[in-house]
Amino acid sequence: MVTTVACPTCGKKVVWRAENRFRPFCSERCKQIDLGAWATEKYSIPADAPEDVPEDESRNPLN
Repeated sequence: MVTTVACPTCGKKVVWRAENRFRPFCSERCKQIDLGAWATEKYSIPADAPEDVPEDESRNPLN
């Protein structure tokens, strides 16, 4: 059974196999477009805002 996935950048169907060095992307171009999007912060991973740390603890967190 052959597994195919959609390229995350362009949506083209890609066969998932070890010989495809760009998987899950269809090409180096799509891989670079995705990398560029991360580099320009187009994508982000949501996170909770950090809690306020008292100034005393921020200097030496091991106390």
